[in-house]
Amino acid sequence: MPSFEESLKKLETIVDQLEKGDLALENSLKLFEEGVNLSAACKQELEAAEGKVQLLVKQRDGSLKPEPFLTEKPF
Repeated sequence: MPSFEESLKKLETIVDQLEKGDLALENSLKLFEEGVNLSAACKQELEAAEGKVQLLVKQRDGSLKPEPFLTEKPF
């Protein structure tokens, strides 16, 4: 299984090829399908990494409690 970085680099290459617009329809569809699969794999890996990120919050009693890392600020 390729690393996240390898998958992302391949996805960028696919996007570049598709943006040129000089491929046959069949080749474009194959590349598009591969790109969708790579995108889904990258998203899944990012979500797994995000789940591992935690902040330690100091409690009133001085102990530390792990809390999920929020990417958006709550209102």
